[in-house]
Amino acid sequence: MKSIFVVVASFALLFNFGCESKHEEEESEIKLLVTSPLEKDTIVTKEYVSQIRSVSHIELRTLEKGYLHKIFVDEGQSVRKGQLMFQIMPMILEAEQQKAKAEAGFAEIEYQNTKSLADSNVVSRNELALAKARLDKAKAELALANVHLAFTEVRAPFDGIMDQFQVRLGSLVDEGDLLTTLSDNSRMWVYFNVPEAEYLDYKMRSGQNEKEKVKLMMANHELFEYPGVVETIEADFNNETGNIAFRATFPNPKGLLRHGQTGNVLVEVPLKKALIIPQKATFEVLEKKFVFVVDKDNVVHTREISIGAEMPDLYVITSGLSTDDKILLEGIRKVKENEKIQFDYEKPDAVIAGLKVYSE
Repeated sequence: MKSIFVVVASFALLFNFGCESKHEEEESEIKLLVTSPLEKDTIVTKEYVSQIRSVSHIELRTLEKGYLHKIFVDEGQSVRKGQLMFQIMPMILEAEQQKAKAEAGFAEIEYQNTKSLADSNVVSRNELALAKARLDKAKAELALANVHLAFTEVRAPFDGIMDQFQVRLGSLVDEGDLLTTLSDNSRMWVYFNVPEAEYLDYKMRSGQNEKEKVKLMMANHELFEYPGVVETIEADFNNETGNIAFRATFPNPKGLLRHGQTGNVLVEVPLKKALIIPQKATFEVLEKKFVFVVDKDNVVHTREISIGAEMPDLYVITSGLSTDDKILLEGIRKVKENEKIQFDYEKPDAVIAGLKVYSE
């Protein structure tokens, strides 16, 4: 009985060893896919978080104290330049205007009478000069009364869109109180911050008088249909962030963009002889990027790389690789450091052409 058990155990051991040998042999026969970095002129798109502002965005404030007598517009309404929007109760100022007008009329009559007498040498020229001074003073007071009366009407200084009311009909307002804000959205200014190194690249690739075109990705991840141009760069860098502010101007004929929106400015940057690899050939350890490099003995080694830019399915490499290197493209999770592999090599241009998205 003991002999039978020994035979069975030996047979099981041999069978298990044979299965493991067969499994190892099958694993060694698996071929992985290997390629190389591709050197190519290309264009990468860089994104910058942006703030969208109206070309003109102003506060409308009262210039006279009084009760808000009438409101001729509504919140969110489009208004035209010169359109009457608010009116402060004008009755007291109308009375003051009538008084000033009467005094100016009296001074005019007095001046004309004095002038007739002076022409007849009845009164002196000094009397005529005093009458003229009284007339000028009366006219100035009338003009001032007209200005104060005009200030009871608040009119739109330009075409724009009304914001929320800060007061209500019948409110007692003081001089300088905020009524609402008005935005001219026919064109929009989009501000975005650029790091120093990228600012230098921009200045080196763009001419002195050339305005670079940019695009805007809106908050809903849709591309704004009208391109913009970079028109202004601020004078100074922010010492805390190392960035400098750019301003791009976008036409807004359909009024889709509003003051205070956010988005991402997209800037296309041409790269000469960029070193490109597929993203799927990389893996990450502690926020650093690595690839498996296959040496001349078909042994894989991990190598850290630096990413200069990102495109759909692709990375632009700034250091860590050359076109002579062979990198593991598929089967990254199946290999270990210093492991010898069998592989099939595919040319990098064929690999990149087969990716889902690639932009020339």
